[in-house]
Amino acid sequence: MPAAKPSAAAKAARRPRAAGKAKATARATSGYSMRGQQGRVIEALGRDIVGGRYAPETLLPKEAELIATYGVSRTSVREAMKVLAAKGLIEIRQKIGTRVRSRDLWNVFDSDVLNWQHQQGLSEAVMRDLIELRQVIEPAAARFASSRATMADLRRIERAHLAMAQHVTDPTGYAESDVEFHMAVFAAAHNALLLRFGHLVADFLHMSFAMQQDAVSKSGVDFSKDAEEHRRVYDAINRGEPDTAAAAMLNVILDGKRALGEAMEALAR
Repeated sequence: MPAAKPSAAAKAARRPRAAGKAKATARATSGYSMRGQQGRVIEALGRDIVGGRYAPETLLPKEAELIATYGVSRTSVREAMKVLAAKGLIEIRQKIGTRVRSRDLWNVFDSDVLNWQHQQGLSEAVMRDLIELRQVIEPAAARFASSRATMADLRRIERAHLAMAQHVTDPTGYAESDVEFHMAVFAAAHNALLLRFGHLVADFLHMSFAMQQDAVSKSGVDFSKDAEEHRRVYDAINRGEPDTAAAAMLNVILDGKRALGEAMEALAR
């Protein structure tokens, strides 16, 4: 019997995705390299689950069907199941099958899950939730940094801000230095869990900047005001003023929230 032709999903699984900053960041923080057959089927199946092809509380197709659908080996499918289970997307039960878990059980702090939602056009609600979480956590990180930062920490934050100031009319360069600024503040807080959350913030910032760039590319808006707001955060941390540092960081996040909201509205028109 002649071999069946690969399905559209299989071809999609084999095609490399377009490169981008969100992808690069996600790969750096998800703990799994999306390469080879295993990486491609994880990517394709993860997107299909998040996008709703396989609905929550339903069983995934049998292993043989997944092999045919995605055009990969049995080993690759089985390894993909383990990775997706670790991300909270699926639940593997002997003699029953593999069930897609309800959305509220997905690991939304996983970089890949966040990125898949973004790719599927489902990121707006998640991004708004993340902004609210940032409003709670990042001012606290700035507060801790104001009393715990070492000289090396302060130099790192200052360098990041200087890079921001130099790239206020270069969206790509500004995004990179903005991410570095926030990661530097998290590092200066000297709290391992806060630093881990910082990696999620990095992914979020790359995605939000991508949306803002799409929305304002025609207007030529620069980031001078935003850079000045970040300067106030650095100054307060440098002076060892926890309340001022926390308030300045909250202003940065609220300003970013406004800018992201405007970008979303512009892209929706």
